[in-house]
Amino acid sequence: MGITEGSDELTWTKLQLTAESSAFVLLAHYSRVMPPAGGKRYLTSTAVFLVEVVKLAISLTMALYDVSKTAPPSMPATSLFFSLTSAVFSGDSWKLAIPASLEVLSNSLLYIALSNLQAATFQVTFQLKFLATAVFGLMLLRRSIPARKWGLLLLLVVGVALVQMPDVSSEQILKDDANRHFPRSLEEWKAAKQASGLQKRSATYEGIEEDLSTADPHLNPTIGLLATIGASVASGLASTYFEKVLKDSSKHISLWVRNVQLAVYSVFPALFIGVVFRDGEKIAEDGFFQGYNWAVWSAIVIQGLGGIASAFYASHAQKDARSLATTTNIILTTVASVWLFDFEVNASFIFGSAAVLVATHYYGNPTYNHGIRPPPIRIDAYEKDAAGPEGSPVAPPNEISIKLPTTPFLSDGISSSRPASPAAGHTRVSSSRNASATGYFDEK
Repeated sequence: MGITEGSDELTWTKLQLTAESSAFVLLAHYSRVMPPAGGKRYLTSTAVFLVEVVKLAISLTMALYDVSKTAPPSMPATSLFFSLTSAVFSGDSWKLAIPASLEVLSNSLLYIALSNLQAATFQVTFQLKFLATAVFGLMLLRRSIPARKWGLLLLLVVGVALVQMPDVSSEQILKDDANRHFPRSLEEWKAAKQASGLQKRSATYEGIEEDLSTADPHLNPTIGLLATIGASVASGLASTYFEKVLKDSSKHISLWVRNVQLAVYSVFPALFIGVVFRDGEKIAEDGFFQGYNWAVWSAIVIQGLGGIASAFYASHAQKDARSLATTTNIILTTVASVWLFDFEVNASFIFGSAAVLVATHYYGNPTYNHGIRPPPIRIDAYEKDAAGPEGSPVAPPNEISIKLPTTPFLSDGISSSRPASPAAGHTRVSSSRNASATGYFDEK
């Protein structure tokens, strides 16, 4: 019964991780390349901020529910809020400001990457977070990395390099786009406006250029690659530091409270740095929700739910589920990109994605990591001095000492291989049979 429940939970974990990651990548990329709502494209800073708001609302609701289960029925709602507030802002909660800020940076870079890369290319390249997590785990958690894992990480880097290898047809398209001229007459402007559905901003070339780039955005692989690498590094450092905080914490705090802490410390940089400082003028001119449509809202909600769920998948078995979900995500995203976005699969992408699939699958597979041999067994009883209480040596670890029964023939630690004389009056066989069961094989 327990095995069935564990298997069902692991299967549900795989499905949830696969659906969340694939849906977010596809929807976020589509929201950045689709015709904008009302002639205006939404601001990514507002989307990042709303993601943190969604995470805070859900985490706060579930944390209040957990607190209410242990509180007496007569406790008022205000007392529940005060109890949760003291739990959120007490102890080492300030340490979570670092991973929270890194998560905001990673989410901001994700939107930039998905604005300049195809969804399938981004999904494969973003697996560099495995390399970032491994390096930061080695530095912060002193986690050892076997040689076979380093080989898989090297294979991962080679696969990403093959996927990012420039295509001749893509370079020609970029070259043609660079040579595209702006409308120089009223007739050309009307033709471009009818073809692209542009909204007239101004009579200047800057307004025309902004209209053209908004209605028909062109991908920049270099910017997309740099943004994906930055998002991978920030995400790997955030997850590793969050794990370090959980391990170093002196008291147990529920993961829902931890999610509230992360969301609270994420809202402030997303609001003041992204919304106010970066895009404050545009928001004051065209509004906070400019360019929002169903695709934008769907991507925000899915990313918020996925950010909460990722904090609960830290056990060893769920890491295996994460690696399996990653390989499935790459396949599903590639198929959907070919079908929805006319993504052209070339030979370098096939070989590169295959290398990344092999690396990510075996990197998180516990069966491959442990091998056939079981892990060594540590016996604390052997951690003693080099000599016993009477100066006799203690058996080394992982060995079994054979202790013979005490008989007159083995007194004072002297033994002989000769049989005893009949005059001794002792029967060797009977003495050995009457010995206690623990006298022969005593594991120390």
